[in-house]
Amino acid sequence: MKLLFIGDIVGKPGREIVTALVPQIRAERGIDFVIANGENAAAGAGITGSICKTLLEAGVDVITLGDHVWDQKGFEHEIATFDRVCRPANLPVSNPGRDHVIVEKNGFRLLVCTVLGRSFMGAKADCPFLGADALLKKLAGQFDGALVEIHAEATSEKQALGWHLDGRVTAVLGTHTHVATADASLLRQQTAFLCDVGMTGPHESVLGREIEPVVGRFLDGRPRRFEVATGDVRLSAALVEFTPTGRAERIEWLSLKQG
Repeated sequence: MKLLFIGDIVGKPGREIVTALVPQIRAERGIDFVIANGENAAAGAGITGSICKTLLEAGVDVITLGDHVWDQKGFEHEIATFDRVCRPANLPVSNPGRDHVIVEKNGFRLLVCTVLGRSFMGAKADCPFLGADALLKKLAGQFDGALVEIHAEATSEKQALGWHLDGRVTAVLGTHTHVATADASLLRQQTAFLCDVGMTGPHESVLGREIEPVVGRFLDGRPRRFEVATGDVRLSAALVEFTPTGRAERIEWLSLKQG
């Protein structure tokens, strides 16, 4: 079986390449599950209900979110209407929305969840290690394989969670920094791992934003609007192949352009 995990979708350019390429990738590569991080899909910060609907209709099975989950006004009232959208599992329990999603294909049940890192992150979140442990324990027997997304700043925290969950989940894949890492690997007990899948959006940019305002801010420290860039749009993703028992057999990082 195969799952495709799409890294942080940034703005309209990221949304457009996802809707254009996902049906093609599913058909050409025989993808069973498509999961995408959509937390920056609305103008580079947060997501809306209408964008969730568009991505799901394009062939995304599950949308995950991160520390910008509540950036768009009103989404806290919309999130519960989507049964295939989940906010980070280790946010306070008072937060609206689902802390996980389980999707099924051909009898295989895939658990999808996200945990926020705490190193250098501003969001109020519980321990990602204990949070992942608790969720896996609570849902034991309800899934055949699991994808745990670690949305975090520190590579050390991401690697540590990978080793912590090795052998217990199908994959641990990182997001948040928007810059892909070159460490796609199978851990000792056949859990697929990648520190950061990278950004789906405009790569002629600084983390998806127009270059000049960001450089200017570094030079003089003055505030500027950081608009979403438009050049060199790519889809960044991890392709994980796994057995019917949920053990990963292969992981490949993809960087794709339209056309």
